[in-house]
Amino acid sequence: MSQLLGEIKDYWTNRAEGYSDWNKEELAGMQRQIWRDIVCSHMPDKKKEDIKILDVGTGPGFFPIILAEVGYHVNAVDYTPEMLERAKENAGEFNSSITFARMDAKDLDFESETFDIVLSRNLTWNLEYPGIAYREWQRVLKKGGKMLNFDANWYRFLYDDTKKKEREADKLNVKLKNARNRENDKGVDSKWMEEIAMQVPCSSLDRPQWDCEVLKQLGFDEISIDYNLSDIVWDEAEKINYSSTPMFMIEACK
Repeated sequence: MSQLLGEIKDYWTNRAEGYSDWNKEELAGMQRQIWRDIVCSHMPDKKKEDIKILDVGTGPGFFPIILAEVGYHVNAVDYTPEMLERAKENAGEFNSSITFARMDAKDLDFESETFDIVLSRNLTWNLEYPGIAYREWQRVLKKGGKMLNFDANWYRFLYDDTKKKEREADKLNVKLKNARNRENDKGVDSKWMEEIAMQVPCSSLDRPQWDCEVLKQLGFDEISIDYNLSDIVWDEAEKINYSSTPMFMIEACK
């Protein structure tokens, strides 16, 4: 384990309880159905029990839970043990339909061409070697399988003056509109996270254009991007907090 990977693990260990609380809020509201509809619309046309799904960086288990409750089995991996413990607690009655395991996103303990779907949300930006991770996800996908990656340019403001001004405007809007400040969520340490973000490559990259180029080089086909996913999946507080950093979805077929 590299020093940076250890620091990333420590941060998310500290953040696990608060991040789990955020996932629970999503599960308790309309986002549960919205996210499920989006993900399920990309499933292959065959019986649910025959579809192999992998969620990389599962965190507190949001994707596996919403998919298990409609009949899918999901393999869910994360590098942070505390996140996996939270995920198992949150899954409750759906644990029998989810296989949790601790793995590194760039070094998966699965045979090649195992999965029909590889999912990830809010992970790639936080990886030490995102290109290697993409190569690994391509390896474990079946021919004709799909990768769905949901992410954002969370820390581009550290390198882009325009984005920095937009982020400051977001903070001001949070105050003006008396919105919930997500930086006050339990376990959030903005300074610590920014220090990590300065060390990972995605913070300085032009995304998702960079992702598309890497995926093309790896041999993915039919790569498409939804640039405005946050309009659908975020609640009003998230839209105010992160107006300058919209979430995108990358779909790529092997």
